[in-house]
Amino acid sequence: MLGLLRRTLLIFLLTPSFLMAQDFENLVTLLPEGDFDDRGRVVNQIAISGDDRALPLLEMLTNGELSYLRETGRIVTIREEGDDDVAYDALSDERLGVVGRRDARDIRVNNGLRRDIAAAIGRMGLQSPDPAVRLDAAQRAFRARDPAQIAALTDALSAESEPHVATVFEQARAAAILQSDDAAQAEKRAAIAVLAARGDRDALSALSPALSDPALVADAQAATDEIERSIASWGLAQNLWYGISLGSVLMLAAIGLAITFGVMGVINMAHGELVMIGAYTTYLVQETIRNSFPEMFGWSLAIAVPLAFLTAGAVGVAIERGVVRYLYGRPLETLLATWGISLILQQAVRSIFGPNNREVGNPDWMSGAVDVGQMAMTWNRIWILVFALAVFAALLLVLNRTPIGLQMRAVTQNRSMAANMGIRTGWVDAMTFGLGAGVAGLAGVALSQIDNVSPNLGQSYIVDSFMVVVFGGAGNLWGAFAGAFTLGIATKFMEPWVGAVLAKILILVAIILFIQKRPRGLFALKGRAVDS
Repeated sequence: MLGLLRRTLLIFLLTPSFLMAQDFENLVTLLPEGDFDDRGRVVNQIAISGDDRALPLLEMLTNGELSYLRETGRIVTIREEGDDDVAYDALSDERLGVVGRRDARDIRVNNGLRRDIAAAIGRMGLQSPDPAVRLDAAQRAFRARDPAQIAALTDALSAESEPHVATVFEQARAAAILQSDDAAQAEKRAAIAVLAARGDRDALSALSPALSDPALVADAQAATDEIERSIASWGLAQNLWYGISLGSVLMLAAIGLAITFGVMGVINMAHGELVMIGAYTTYLVQETIRNSFPEMFGWSLAIAVPLAFLTAGAVGVAIERGVVRYLYGRPLETLLATWGISLILQQAVRSIFGPNNREVGNPDWMSGAVDVGQMAMTWNRIWILVFALAVFAALLLVLNRTPIGLQMRAVTQNRSMAANMGIRTGWVDAMTFGLGAGVAGLAGVALSQIDNVSPNLGQSYIVDSFMVVVFGGAGNLWGAFAGAFTLGIATKFMEPWVGAVLAKILILVAIILFIQKRPRGLFALKGRAVDS
């Protein structure tokens, strides 16, 4: 009899007329009462209360984090502090003190109640004044495809003022309609058209109930075919973007080598380690800023770019003055010497920084991604492409519009004539090597944002860099540009068919066959190696 009276009282308390007179705090105290269905009704009333505290409270409830004090009925969260369990008010986070194991009981949640909570949270999101919250709620509703949300989605759609949010509301409603047994055939056909317009894999999955309905199978199959064509088209666009992104990385890694190899005829096996030096310079800059000037972290890459260029350039000049200049005209010995230098630089970095990867973070403006149709483009890759093009343009300006560039081109075309005209060819050699090394350092700054910063960083790109230079034409910047993007795009289009390893092997074989016909690459340039 007592249980019947309690339940009757609870049903009365949950009637709309009574709830309208209740404040939010009193409503929350009803959560432990009754069975799971009763708690579901309380949850719905909490959701429509409009109180800012409703969302975090419901999230704690679905995670099983809410309890109530047996003596007072107060809703709390229990946290471990050392060996003690401490109660905090669930709404105000006020510390209430240490409680014993029998002083509080958990508010139990089952799967049905979790579904009620999820639906309530979804409705709260649909009604939020923040468009970003409404968009997130619409996307979650699309994934849920719950017919119980059709009415809420219809109301939200009619009240939505943001076109892009309204589109997702409409798609979520369409997905829910196809799951409903009560929706009319005309509504389901309209829903199929909405999902066909969305055109992605999620829409394809949402169409699956219609494919098993004889009355809808023709429309659903036509929509499925249309979506599959759309997915294939966007897949090609995605591969093209991946290829351009890879091409920008290859160009940055190879363009310094193109300058060095083209002007000086030096096969610099330490080029990858110069890229590594640029990446570690970026790491040191970020560590200094993190420890001393954390508010300037967004400027870390802008500070690292000139420092990486100068550091790697200085190492390059030291290599040329200390070793390479004694080995001109002896390509095999130059190759072996620079390979030895690469090992020395790798070991030096291991001794100073250790063998493990080092953390280099993305500033906020390089984090996240932007969606273009069904294609995702990460901001770090976009900025690396912009950076690579800026470096390429700057090098063209240096080589074509400055005295040092004019001297480099003169030495490239005819070294003997340039020396007879008074050009200090040894100084040009040092500056050329330094310029190529500095550009490698810039590549290291960019690669630190997408790859592991470790002593082996440069080894991952040295072979690809040489392939770009040989394919494009030694010493020609436009050749490096064309070669990098051609190889990048070709690689990304081949990888889905044959895998990454075999794609690289096939690209290498294709380059070998190509240079049999054009030994001087796509853009031939007369240089010292040819003159000799």
